[in-house]
Amino acid sequence: MFGGAGLAWAPAPCLPLLIVVILTMAGSDARHILHVDMDAFFAAVEQLDRPELRGKPVLVGGSPEGRGVVSAASYEARTAGCHSAMPMARAVRLCPEAVVVRPRIQRYVELSRQVFAIFEEFTPLLEPLSIDEAFLDVTGSIRLLGEPEQIASDLKRRIREQTGLTGSVGVAPNKFLAKLASDLRKPDGLVVVPPDAIQEFLDPLPVSRLWGAGRVTQQRFERLGIRTFADIRRMSHGDLADRFGEAGEHFYRLVRGLDDREVVPDRQAKSISHEVTFRQDIDDAEYLRGVLLHQTEHVALRLRRHDLAARTVVLKVRTEDFATVTRRTTLSVASDQTEEFFAAVRRLFDKWCGRRATVPKPVRLVGMGVAQLSPATGQQLLLFEQEKIDRRRRLDSTMDEIRRRFGEDAVSRGGAPRPKRD
Repeated sequence: MFGGAGLAWAPAPCLPLLIVVILTMAGSDARHILHVDMDAFFAAVEQLDRPELRGKPVLVGGSPEGRGVVSAASYEARTAGCHSAMPMARAVRLCPEAVVVRPRIQRYVELSRQVFAIFEEFTPLLEPLSIDEAFLDVTGSIRLLGEPEQIASDLKRRIREQTGLTGSVGVAPNKFLAKLASDLRKPDGLVVVPPDAIQEFLDPLPVSRLWGAGRVTQQRFERLGIRTFADIRRMSHGDLADRFGEAGEHFYRLVRGLDDREVVPDRQAKSISHEVTFRQDIDDAEYLRGVLLHQTEHVALRLRRHDLAARTVVLKVRTEDFATVTRRTTLSVASDQTEEFFAAVRRLFDKWCGRRATVPKPVRLVGMGVAQLSPATGQQLLLFEQEKIDRRRRLDSTMDEIRRRFGEDAVSRGGAPRPKRD
């Protein structure tokens, strides 16, 4: 269900490409997936617009004097150990020469729109993950645009020519492998995983590259003398399950490159969700509530853009030991209102953490989503709630218009930090 944040603003693909994609995929079992991840996107935009910052360490985010958080770190700053979701004060201590820049969300949204419009030129099967990251299924585009590696190369060139930015691309038979590949040669990388060389690609990788293996899990593997994907692959299915529980099944499949998830565009989704994986585990409950509010605003906005309502609200929390908690609640009436969704997901979160200032275990991932989607028109409303509902809708409508004119993050109900998976 939880596939990450999405963007609904990219233009529809041209009809001839759509027809070719459908006809080609109808007779094909193999899949060719691209994962595109823009390189240090916010920081790269600042360096693009301000030439004097090029080659210098740049940190985009809040003030180091307060509770500011790093939204993005340039690659020059990353060499000093800085990364997104890190407290800005700590990042500045690690890299005293860094230039701290306040975010310009409207500018980032403007360039993101350009990038996603380029994606749509290559395939209509596009699954956004965030403002600067997406999966593309180009299986049906091969007949028209060439082999997957050529498509990836052309896409990278088009992005560079039209925006001045770079992105890293992984090409593989499935989403997990493509995501892994795109991260191996950043920045401006292109890594292809051929279907007949999956194990050769995976086996030498360190355990730290395994999705879901946080610090605690890595330490457990290390105590077992396991350091690479190949080492894990030599463990039996039963041994992994006994030692790691549900995560063991997950690890068993990933080290073999098994992932059958499809690329799902927003318009085909049965649910809509937004999640973030932190590079540093978070134990501040109020901070996490702020992240959930930000996620709820984006999920509700996507619903309204598609004239949809939802009746089920879902909370997802993954702790440092990879234990995943999923809680859900059902509304009395399907809704598209931000306040109603946030009230529901906050109740779920508060019940999980016991309303404490710190959570029971440090959190590495948090997300919220909605399901049981239905057309927004024709919802049955209780008469005594009509005034409250109308007020909420006026507020949502006003904020939607501000975001339409000035960008997704131009306005928010809260001032909590919004760390970004990078």
